[in-house]
Amino acid sequence: MKQTSQPQGNVREVGAAFLKLGLMSFGGPIAHLGYFRREFVERRRWLDEAHFGQLLALCQFLPGPASSQLGFSLGLLRAGWLGALAAFIGFTLPSAVLMFAFGTWSHDLAGAWGQGVVHGLKLVAVAVVAHGVLGMARNLTPDAPRALMAVAAAGLIAFSASSVMQLGVVTGGALLGPWICRSVTARQGETFPLRYSRRTGVMLLGVYAVLLVLALTIATALPQRAQMAAAFYRTGALVFGGGHVVLPLLKQAVVDPGWINNDTFLTGYGAAQAVPGPMFTLSAFLGECLPGHQGGVVGAIVSLLAIFLPGLLAVSGCLPFWRALAARDNAARMLAGVNAAVVGILAAALYNPVWVSAVRDGKDFAIALIGFALLAAARQSALVIVLWCVVASVLRVALS
Repeated sequence: MKQTSQPQGNVREVGAAFLKLGLMSFGGPIAHLGYFRREFVERRRWLDEAHFGQLLALCQFLPGPASSQLGFSLGLLRAGWLGALAAFIGFTLPSAVLMFAFGTWSHDLAGAWGQGVVHGLKLVAVAVVAHGVLGMARNLTPDAPRALMAVAAAGLIAFSASSVMQLGVVTGGALLGPWICRSVTARQGETFPLRYSRRTGVMLLGVYAVLLVLALTIATALPQRAQMAAAFYRTGALVFGGGHVVLPLLKQAVVDPGWINNDTFLTGYGAAQAVPGPMFTLSAFLGECLPGHQGGVVGAIVSLLAIFLPGLLAVSGCLPFWRALAARDNAARMLAGVNAAVVGILAAALYNPVWVSAVRDGKDFAIALIGFALLAAARQSALVIVLWCVVASVLRVALS
């Protein structure tokens, strides 16, 4: 089996691509998958649909923020470790800076026009997620068995959108894949171009495990800032599904101990819906709001790095083993089952929380539908969709 030993891109290219996405990826983690697929599979052609599906399946299996893990992996495969770092910084920095600064300008969004902007961004998510679901369904559920798996997964998630159910649906897709997806065979030929070995992967997974044990067992004996870092690390290491699923764990980490009050926490959550980039950058807001000298810039940086670190360690540690497994027929069928389940999860998420929280009436539906048409039929950039939905939403407020 042929293996490419050198990545094909450079750090500047990766950083620029992910900075663009970090500035424009509104809509939360579900929408990010649509942005990534459009940018790196359809437009830039850094990888094909099969490899994108393999990476997506791995990131869905692991704890942590799936979209950030996927972006980190794409940067790693394209330009090595520096490319992975550039991808993470480019995608994360814009929303982290906005969340850090939110405390000083949140009052500007308290009026009707500000709420119109926030609502317009929610309508962006409707258009982007719908486009992502349609594209992934065409490619990842091309036959009746996988389409039925996706429908079943969507039904289960609609019944209970808990993190346990999401993990169960993904696991079920993996278990049923070898039996249901018999037509699928492993892709032969070029594999993921990694510059490091399985031994390095084992070391990375070891670091992940050791830090988690420390965070779970001796955190209370550490200085307060280290306790806070351990709380954010535990959150990032134990959440499956990422995105909105992280909120209960974050509340448990910072509100229950009394570090941050519930009103401040909910204010940060509201802001996180209105900014581009990963939901986990809510940690920058929370870190800045920590009491006394524990907060500020240092608190935001420590909290941000602590919550992202476990997911990035996990995905980079598993990649050397995942690419070997992906070359086997049974593993390829497991991946096909997982991908079908993921389509169902995305379809359920399109309804709740994306549709439910954004589309209030026929006018909202019309704005989102036009945005979808601009994206899917006219193939306009994501920035055009953002501008359309936000301007239309603000104008609606002004004319009401």
